[in-house]
Formats: sequence, structure tokens, C-alpha cells
Amino acid sequence: MIRKLIPVLLGLIGLGIGLGAGLFLRPAGHEVAKAEGAEASAAESGHGAEADEEHAAPKEGADHATTEHVGATETEQSETSEAGPEYIKLSNQFVIPVVEKGKVVSMVIIALTLEAGGGTGEEIYAREPKLRDGFLQVLFDHANSGGFNGSFTDGANLVLLRRALLESAQTVIGPNVTDVLISDIARQDS
Repeated sequence: MIRKLIPVLLGLIGLGIGLGAGLFLRPAGHEVAKAEGAEASAAESGHGAEADEEHAAPKEGADHATTEHVGATETEQSETSEAGPEYIKLSNQFVIPVVEKGKVVSMVIIALTLEAGGGTGEEIYAREPKLRDGFLQVLFDHANSGGFNGSFTDGANLVLLRRALLESAQTVIGPNVTDVLISDIARQDS
């Protein structure tokens, strides 16, 4: 009888330890999402002012440390979403042929990421075809002027390329784009 009970007891102990670890290691954003969801549902039902008063002043006997922690997390999240840059990786790589004397001598493959102000990711993805067209024109011009010949990863060479890509991005998207990052670059000689 005890032989059958030991595996069940070990399973229950393991389940309890796993549940405790899950609750202890749960991210703080989970509590914020619940609080924001409650405020949104209260605002939709027409009790927005009452709900704000309830959340503004903690109830008697409430755990003040938890309330302060949630408030700090909301502030940190709003600061990072508004002030921090957003990095948008373009969906496909760019493939640029390097032509010498009418023949393709190598192919350059580049992956680009845009650094932009918060909240512009959707706009960038919506205008990605126009953005890719401008980037391809810049990359073809760079290849035709010999930018991918020799030591194409030279710092000064890449600075010129980044600057031209940034100008192209700002023409399409606007000043919200603050930098163009070259996340991958490779040349395959034929």
C-alpha cells in the first residue's frame, strides 16, 4: 500500500513546489495588466470616477507595499514606452549584386533594423514596401560606387552607408527614425 502512496505523494510535493515557484517568479507586469483591465472595464461601465477613487486611495488594511510596487511598475512602463527607442527589424534581408565589367562578381546580404521613437512600429511596417524601395536604391548606388569592394566593413565606409540609409528612411517615415542599424552583413564572392 505504501509503495503506491509514495509516487502520489512525491507528485503532489512536486506540484506544490512548482506552483510556489511559479507564483514567486511571476513577472510584475502581470499585476499591472490586471489593474489596467479593471480600470478599463470600470470606465466602460460608466463608473470611471468611482473606480479611480477606489484605486487612488488604498483601502484600510491593504498591503501598502504591493500598491506602491504596482504604481512604480506602471510609471516605469509608461516611461519606457514613451521615452525609449523602439527597434524595428525589417522582415527580409536585402540582397545586392556587386557588378564589375558587366558580370556579377559577388552578392552582399544585409539585414537592417530601424531605431525609432516609441509607437512608430506599425507605421514603419505599413510603409515597408516604400522603405525597402528607398533602401535598395541606396544599397545599389553604394555597390555601384565600389562601396562593397575590398574591405567593405571598414568603419568609415559603413558610416557613409548608414547615413545614406537614414536619410532615405527619414524621407519615407519622417524624423521619428533616429538611426539605421546594420544587424547582419555578408559578402559571398563568386
